[in-house]
Amino acid sequence: MNEEITLSFEQAMKNLEEIVEKLEEGDVPLEQAIVYFQQGMNLSKICHDKLQHVEKQMEQILLEDGEIKPFILDEDGGES
Repeated sequence: MNEEITLSFEQAMKNLEEIVEKLEEGDVPLEQAIVYFQQGMNLSKICHDKLQHVEKQMEQILLEDGEIKPFILDEDGGES
């Protein structure tokens, strides 16, 4: 999906919020509502995929000595 590559997470979220606002207004014809819904689902998937990619990057931290260890947050919100 080319759109996934070109859209930033923030832009995808902004577009998704705009679609939600349009659908919440309730005066959208059924056919257009379906189109908006499909676009929203695609944007939701883009955001989810981008978040998963970042999460995988964050799972590992490069230590000062070059070793890699899993990134785990303790319950206080700090890094362990």
